[in-house]
Amino acid sequence: MTEPALELTRKAAAVLAERGFANARLEAELLLAGVLGIRRLDLYLQHERPVDGAELERYRAWLRRRLKHEPLQYIVGTTSFRKLELHVDPRVLIPRPETEVLVGEVLSWATSRASLGAVLDVGTGSGAIALSLAREGSFARIVATDVSQDALDVARDNAQRAGLNVGVEFRCGVYFEPLREGERFAAIVANPPYVADDERAALAPEVREHEPASALFAGPDGLRDIEALIAGAPPWLEAGGLLALEIGESQVEAVLARVSATSAYVNARVVPDLSGRMRVLMAEAAVQESEQRRVE
Repeated sequence: MTEPALELTRKAAAVLAERGFANARLEAELLLAGVLGIRRLDLYLQHERPVDGAELERYRAWLRRRLKHEPLQYIVGTTSFRKLELHVDPRVLIPRPETEVLVGEVLSWATSRASLGAVLDVGTGSGAIALSLAREGSFARIVATDVSQDALDVARDNAQRAGLNVGVEFRCGVYFEPLREGERFAAIVANPPYVADDERAALAPEVREHEPASALFAGPDGLRDIEALIAGAPPWLEAGGLLALEIGESQVEAVLARVSATSAYVNARVVPDLSGRMRVLMAEAAVQESEQRRVE
């Protein structure tokens, strides 16, 4: 028995809407497009396309998973990020639009520099930041690190899919441990964990129950990893190099206070995301500090 694709999505959307899913029609269509291996637009261009028995069973299975609040991106296995289509699964955090803003700010900063060295992406996860900078930027090389070997496997796969595996080097380790003596970077970029432990209950079930906790939670105030990056980055930055971090909206004052507490940075500022929430920390390495370290 077959059924036209759009009619099937209408029925699925009604089920999702009844269960409280805000974007029921969109999600129903994206799920079916994933099952059929076509674009969502093609559901309309081929609106009478029949869905056969095997496809219908798979669609129903995916719909049941979504009704249990498994993220749609994990179900279909991909997500869009800037100019990339990335594979994602429960080994990695799903890239967000806020992180696209982080990448855009780094690229904008880079246009004002005469020459660009290497970039370090700490906690690369799916590789979204590193691969976007490799695709859109003119950096000499990209080093991407993560404490999770599973995450690095996903990132390497995404680099291969995007044809960027030559320009990006992946290393496993915590913070700056994977770096080599004498390495310096024009920019150090990260979307670190920044959710406070006691905020877990407030998160959507898609996030709380399915995405990797190690990529989300960062201690009682959510600042553990941000503080480590602010403190640890200066020796690895070139003179005038950039530290760019995604942070939580409620953390702006605390983060700027930690930056100002050291003489290692100048021009510290926080940039809003597309929703107007203060989201991206930008701070440059103080030239005199960097030059002193090179001499030492």
